[in-house]
Amino acid sequence: MDIKHPKIFDTDKIEELYSKKDGVPVKYVVTTDLKNSDQPLDIFYRETPHPEFGNKYFGLYKSKDSLMITDADSVEDFEFGMIQDKDNNWYYSSCHHDCLFIDGKMIDGGRVYIRSTGLDGVFKIKNGEFINVEN
Repeated sequence: MDIKHPKIFDTDKIEELYSKKDGVPVKYVVTTDLKNSDQPLDIFYRETPHPEFGNKYFGLYKSKDSLMITDADSVEDFEFGMIQDKDNNWYYSSCHHDCLFIDGKMIDGGRVYIRSTGLDGVFKIKNGEFINVEN
């Protein structure tokens, strides 16, 4: 499944930095809002809970000129409506007002709602991976 993510940062560099810093593999999962509408975060996953904070997911976002980090474990509570293009790439709306038009289909709403013409699937994130919840 090739998902096209609208990334905020260079996620390869962040994976490398935090994997080295934390001593465990850290991988990029998704870019989406969680609590605040239209404030997307790049969300990363580690298999073991952080020893100090206890979370497996963390999100990075920009606030003015600062880089902010937050617990993002709630990402597993959300659904991601997706559309698929003719080349089998998948797309989701990353935040509330992120409306995408791909190959005559539309997806909108981020985590607030799913509005689509030609919805191809609804997914959740579990253990750092997208899973289809319609099966």
